[in-house]
Amino acid sequence: MFDHANALPPLPGVGYKPQHFSEILDNPAPVGWLEIHAENYMGDGGRPLAQLRALSERFPISVHGVGLSIGGETRLDPEHLARLKHLVRWLNPASFSEHLAWSTHDSHFLNDLLPLPYTDDTLTRVANHIDELQEAIGRPMLLENPSSYLAFEQSTWSETDFLREVARRTGCGLLLDVNNVFVSATNLGYSPQGYIADYPLDLVREIHLGGHDEDHDDHGAPLLIDSHGREVADPVWALLDLTLTQSGPKPLLIEWDTDVPDWPVLAAEAERAAQALARVNA
Repeated sequence: MFDHANALPPLPGVGYKPQHFSEILDNPAPVGWLEIHAENYMGDGGRPLAQLRALSERFPISVHGVGLSIGGETRLDPEHLARLKHLVRWLNPASFSEHLAWSTHDSHFLNDLLPLPYTDDTLTRVANHIDELQEAIGRPMLLENPSSYLAFEQSTWSETDFLREVARRTGCGLLLDVNNVFVSATNLGYSPQGYIADYPLDLVREIHLGGHDEDHDDHGAPLLIDSHGREVADPVWALLDLTLTQSGPKPLLIEWDTDVPDWPVLAAEAERAAQALARVNA
C-alpha cells in the first residue's frame, strides 16, 4: 500500500499552457502550483521539456494523464506506461492523476474520455489497472470522477460507492472535479449537493474546476458539455463552497484547455479560487 503524502499545497493551481510561460515566471500570484498533461511531455528533449524543468524548480507540478484508458477492457498500453514511468521518474511530480474512463478499443485510440458501467467486473478491471500503474510509477495515483451524459442500465454501484471501493482496494486517492459533478447531475437529473454529501471527501487530494457549455438534448432538456473552454460558472463556484465547508482546504485547479485566454483572465479565475479557500480558512 502506498503512502498518501502529497506535496501539493492547498492553494490555487492552473493548467499550464506554453503561451503563459514568461508571465507565470514573472508574476504567478495567486497561483501556487501547475498541472501538465502527461501526454504533452513524453518526447525527448526540446523546448517543452526545458520549460517544464524550469517551472518545476519554482512550482510543485501535478501530472494529469488523459490517455491511459484506466477503464479499458484491454491491458494498459506497455509503451505508454513506460513513457509515463520515465516522465514521473525525472520530474518527480507532487501528484499524478487519471480519469475513471476508457479511450481505447483494440488498437484504436479514441479522442474522448468515455463513461463506464459501474459493475463488479468493471470494478475489478479498474482496480487491476490502477494497481499496475501505481507499481510502475512507484506512487499512488488520484482517480477523477467523470462528466457523464448518459447512465448505464447495467450499473449496480452508485458512482460514489464505486470510487470509494476502488480507493479501498488499491490505496489510490481521489481527484474531485466539481464541474464534472455539476455537469453529470444536470444531465442525469440528480442533486449535485446530494452527490457531494455522499462523496468520500476524506480521500480527496485535489479538486478541479472548469468551464462548461450549455446546450439542449433532442427533447429540449438542458445538456451541459464539459468543454474546459470558458470561465467557471457561478453554480459550480457555489458547489465548490459547499464542498470546501465539508472537506476543508484542498489544492484547487482551474482547467482551461480550449480557447485559452490571456494570462490575466486565467489568473483572475485563480484569484477567485484563492478567495474560496480564504473563506474556509477564515
